[in-house]
Amino acid sequence: MIDMLKGYPVITEIPVAWGEMDALNHVNNVVYFRYMETARIDYFNKVQLMEDMKLTGVGPVLGETTCRYKLPVTFPDTLYVGSRISEIKDDRFTMTYEIYSKKLNAITTVGSAKVVMFNFKNKKPDNLSQHLRDTIIDIEGDALKVVERV
Repeated sequence: MIDMLKGYPVITEIPVAWGEMDALNHVNNVVYFRYMETARIDYFNKVQLMEDMKLTGVGPVLGETTCRYKLPVTFPDTLYVGSRISEIKDDRFTMTYEIYSKKLNAITTVGSAKVVMFNFKNKKPDNLSQHLRDTIIDIEGDALKVVERV
């Protein structure tokens, strides 16, 4: 498992619940977005994004999410969701996810999210704080694409 999620600084373990399956006897497509949300919050906790938001008033909002289903997942199973930031800009970043099934010993799902930093006081997009930006760059290392404003 660890080898398949190599390069992901945050790995979230999620047990599949019986109630997440649909009439076709596999995990319903919408549930994967919840899995990725859980992994995203784990990543945010690692970089202390919510603490940063309390200080700056600037926090994350989703601009776009995607999901590609490769293999169906069924109960019982344990999933491991790898999450990372693959690209960072002044006011936004892109997260990528891979979901590994312990039962299938395979990556079952891949996804992404574009996260825009939003100033909740003036209701407009805003830049990441320098502290948050530096923390993400430190965690991601050379794998991160940093897009500088020109």
